[in-house]
Amino acid sequence: MYWREAFPGLASYNRSWNGCPRRCWPLCVYLKPCFGACTGISFIDSSNLKVCHNRRIRRHKVFRGLAARGKTSVVRLRRGEALWFFGFKRHLVVNDQGELLNIQITPGNTDDRKPVRDLLQGLYGQVFADRGYVSKALAERLFETHGIQFFAKPRRNMKNHLMRLTDKLLSRKRAIVETIIDQLKNISQIEHSRHRSPVNFMVNVICGLIAYCHQPKKPSLRLDFALPPSA
Repeated sequence: MYWREAFPGLASYNRSWNGCPRRCWPLCVYLKPCFGACTGISFIDSSNLKVCHNRRIRRHKVFRGLAARGKTSVVRLRRGEALWFFGFKRHLVVNDQGELLNIQITPGNTDDRKPVRDLLQGLYGQVFADRGYVSKALAERLFETHGIQFFAKPRRNMKNHLMRLTDKLLSRKRAIVETIIDQLKNISQIEHSRHRSPVNFMVNVICGLIAYCHQPKKPSLRLDFALPPSA
């Protein structure tokens, strides 16, 4: 309302949302060059994108047949049970400088390990993940096909394995990807329950990712110790 003179031909709110379907593909093409370059140290994680409250799942119509009900690894403090949601999962891969390397959107009931091979195409070095990605077969397949050393935090009922000190220190820095996810939700606002169509949902997510890529200061790691040469 304060800059109408600077934008005399600005479209109205309804007209701008009606043009969202035409902007989806150009935004997807523009997002790819905004990704960063692989540095040999990457972090992968997933988060939920809720599209409605759990009480309104049965009468939800916008994402019927597309979204699914899933659960997160977050545990309730009192009941000790996982949190259920209805929507999608966003899978992210970032480097140690906080730059996005790849992203994929899947239904909420998708296993975190399923899109890993597609997400790590073209990457090299070491990739660190949380307990949801524990799979010996997946780690061996990634090393044989892509030469990637995949480290997943072991579950509580699993035996510990010997690791190099540098790998153990890097696995403790996995919180960087959680910080990026928090900024995407709270600063870029890619998650809300007021979507009118699936295309508008994708446009909102892509615009939030582009806004984060143009962020002048991103979460990054200060690696003061000497790292081993990448595979």
